[in-house]
Amino acid sequence: MENKKVSIVIPVYNEEGTIAEVIEKTKKLELLVRKEIIVVDDGSSDGSYEIARKIRGIKLVKHEVNRGKGAAIKTGLEHSTGDIFIVQDADMELDPKEIPKIIMPIVNNEAQVVYGSRNPSIWKINKQPLFYLGGILITKIANILYHTKLTDEPCGYKAFDTNLLKSIKTEEDGFGWEPEITAKIAKRGIKIYEVIIDFNSSRTEKEGKKLRASDGLKAAYILIKYKFRN
Repeated sequence: MENKKVSIVIPVYNEEGTIAEVIEKTKKLELLVRKEIIVVDDGSSDGSYEIARKIRGIKLVKHEVNRGKGAAIKTGLEHSTGDIFIVQDADMELDPKEIPKIIMPIVNNEAQVVYGSRNPSIWKINKQPLFYLGGILITKIANILYHTKLTDEPCGYKAFDTNLLKSIKTEEDGFGWEPEITAKIAKRGIKIYEVIIDFNSSRTEKEGKKLRASDGLKAAYILIKYKFRN
C-alpha cells in the first residue's frame, strides 16, 4: 500500500473563483498513498491559469483552446504516473475531502473502479431540479443498458486503476467522456463500486455551471451509442 500513488487530475475551465481553494485542499489531503496533483487548464479565458501557475507542488498543463472536460481528463491521464487515477472537479461542488474514501477500495485491491454517489445528499440540488431528474434518468438508462446497479452515474467523482483506464480508448472530448467510460467499463464486465459522498449545492448557470440540460440528452445518446459499438 505504501508504494502506491494516486494521480489527482483537476480539469479547469474558467474557475478563477475556486481553483486555488480546490488545489490547496487537495494538497493538504492526508492519504495512505503518495499523491500527485495534475491541473489541466482547458483554455480558460479568465485568470484560472495564472492563479494555478503560482501554486507550487502541482503539475500544470495548458490547452491553448477549450477542448472539453473529456479532453482535459485524457491529457491528465497522459501525464499521470500514479497507480490510481481520480478526477477532481475545480468548482468545489465536490470537496476534495471526499477523495480518501473514494480511492480506498482501489488502494485495498477491492475494486478497479469506484464512483462517488451524491445520494441521498443530492437532494441539496433542489434549486436545480432539472439536473437532479436528468441524473436519475441517465443513471436508469445506464443500469438498463449495461446491467449495472449505479445510483448516480453522472457524479463527477470517478476513480480508476490507472492501467485499466489507459487500456480503454475513448473518443468523447466533452462531458460525454463520463458516460462513454461507464459504458466501456461495464461492457468489459468490470463492477463499478460506489461510495456515498457529501455534496455541496450545485451552482446555477448564472453562477458559472458549465453543464447544460442538453448535455444530459447527449449523455443518454452516448450510453445508447456505445451499447452497440466499441
